[in-house]
Amino acid sequence: MPDRPDYSALTRGQIAILDRINAGETGLPVLQQVVRLAQEALGGRGAGFAEYAPDHGRIIAATGACTPAIGRRVDRADSRLRGRRSLLIPLDSLNDEFAKHVEGGDLRRMLGARCEGTDDAIVGSLHVYFGDGDGEPGPEHHAVLELLAAHVGRLYAARAGLPVHSTSRQDDRDLWVAVTSHELRTPVTVIKGYADTLTNHWDSLGEDGRQEAVRVIGTRAGELARLVDRLLSAASADGEIGGAPAGPFDLPETLRHAVDELPADLRRRMLLGNLPAELPKAYGERDSIATILTELTTNAGKYSPPDSLIELCAGADEETLRFRVSDRGVGIRPEHVERAFERYWQGDTGDRQHHPGAGLGLYLVRRLVERQHGWVSLRPREGGGTTAEVRLPRA
Repeated sequence: MPDRPDYSALTRGQIAILDRINAGETGLPVLQQVVRLAQEALGGRGAGFAEYAPDHGRIIAATGACTPAIGRRVDRADSRLRGRRSLLIPLDSLNDEFAKHVEGGDLRRMLGARCEGTDDAIVGSLHVYFGDGDGEPGPEHHAVLELLAAHVGRLYAARAGLPVHSTSRQDDRDLWVAVTSHELRTPVTVIKGYADTLTNHWDSLGEDGRQEAVRVIGTRAGELARLVDRLLSAASADGEIGGAPAGPFDLPETLRHAVDELPADLRRRMLLGNLPAELPKAYGERDSIATILTELTTNAGKYSPPDSLIELCAGADEETLRFRVSDRGVGIRPEHVERAFERYWQGDTGDRQHHPGAGLGLYLVRRLVERQHGWVSLRPREGGGTTAEVRLPRA
């Protein structure tokens, strides 16, 4: 880290940010640029921003060593930044939520600044990380980070695309009834129709016809079971989803078994890339992986060409195991990478009749993963498409 901030980079970066704002750009893409500028101007190993909701925070923008932490839920109980605008924290002096989930074992200090919106409300916190061999951040570094935190506060004051997470609870009973009936109607109708056909036309169907009817009923029954799980989990933001107790498990092997359980049309499109057998054990609920993978691959298949591949790979770092589901579809807009996990939210592809659903799949995935002390994120894929990444603790 240089003795002084890079004021040339700071000036250029602020001009670029103002140009985007003047051109009508707001929200998460501009926020990400502010975070990137914080790392560049202060010479850090990484930078991140956590947006605060009433009961918790979430890392919604990050660069450098902090990038893998995007999507991570964090505790809001920490009050270190309430008394000061910025603070330098040695990472070995506390159990820091951010420090546990950044790559690079030589990170030693975090410089953080609170970001205030309207009425002096703290909307989040901006952090830059430094490692071994980096100098001690001085008053000028504090001042630059506070300046950039003020930019973040102004973005939130504009209320255009921020906050990413709504602070209101969806309690609309009419909406719940509409979603439930919509999600359940199709599989129930198909099952009933084929069951009636078997009952009334058993002899005339022939062996092949009967086998096909039974196959369709079985497939739709599996869909119906998954829908019930999704709807029950979405009925209450505080409710629990039943599952086996957490414990160590082999992630690549579990993923391969989960692929075998996918619907045939998705299974044919799966490309199993790097699933190394020598990975350490993950710690979590093994049985949940099939549900998580089904939701992520269904989402990938829904928004990508029917003949395109869906890639699955896995890996590990010092703290977590991860797996990624990647497609070559329409891609996700940067401002939607967090909204996609909200209950009932769906992206607009302009082709709604071919992409049915009520926006519960990714909401369920996030709840399942976070219950296991992991996190999940989406990001646009280089060259087109979307990558979903799930991280779970190491055993």
